[in-house]
Amino acid sequence: MTEVWGSPRPGAREGRRAPGTPCWTSLLAHDLESIQDFYGGLFGWAFYSPGPRQLGPYVRATVGGRDVAGLGELAPGVRLATAWTTYLAGDDADEAAEWIRCLGGTVGVGPLSAEDAGRLVLACDPVGAPFGVWQGQELTGAQLTGVPGTPAWHELVTRRASAVVGFYRALFGYDVKPADAETSDYLTLQIGDRPVAAIRGAGAELPRERGPHWMTYFEVADTDAAALRVVELGGQVLRPPHEGPAGRVATVADPEGAVFTLLRTAR
Repeated sequence: MTEVWGSPRPGAREGRRAPGTPCWTSLLAHDLESIQDFYGGLFGWAFYSPGPRQLGPYVRATVGGRDVAGLGELAPGVRLATAWTTYLAGDDADEAAEWIRCLGGTVGVGPLSAEDAGRLVLACDPVGAPFGVWQGQELTGAQLTGVPGTPAWHELVTRRASAVVGFYRALFGYDVKPADAETSDYLTLQIGDRPVAAIRGAGAELPRERGPHWMTYFEVADTDAAALRVVELGGQVLRPPHEGPAGRVATVADPEGAVFTLLRTAR
């Protein structure tokens, strides 16, 4: 990643994340076996289990033997749309849940223990964007960054950034700065002097059927080739490859409709 997005150098991450730092991304799908085939074919992920099982079957995706994401399976008959969920690091999941409610958000699941992984909360912010809070153990979340197949960036896409930035600032103590001099509705969330995530106000461009959501960017070696591979594996390209502020990007969806972004960073 470029310095604008504050990416660490490629390699393993160690230690606990500062509260508010995106630390994990997880997908709940209807067919866990077939969705593993898709992401394994796209990113070269390997998988192992068991992972946390309170919410059903769950596997952890790895690159080079290091955890980078999670995939779970929805219970039969559950008709929820599949989507990637961004988890933000927290020191105390129970306290975070109380603050989420006090600040106008909604707690949907938890707080609950996720076996040896820590403690988590699944919630929605005041405008309805789902996210998680993860109180980890010694190592929180993804163990590798900066190489193809790993999460590279997390961005909240909502109608108006100004309508929800106060919620996240109060919950995690972010410093907030404009990310783009040409618009006041694209904001970076910073911890100290390091950008860790962003909020983008999409206005009328926000898809009605999706609503506000956190977008996960995954790093790839070649955005154009990866977008073609998405289609070969049964997914869709929603926005073709194009140049963005941090590199070449494409917005795509997996075979079950979960949307994410491919990113080839400018190095």
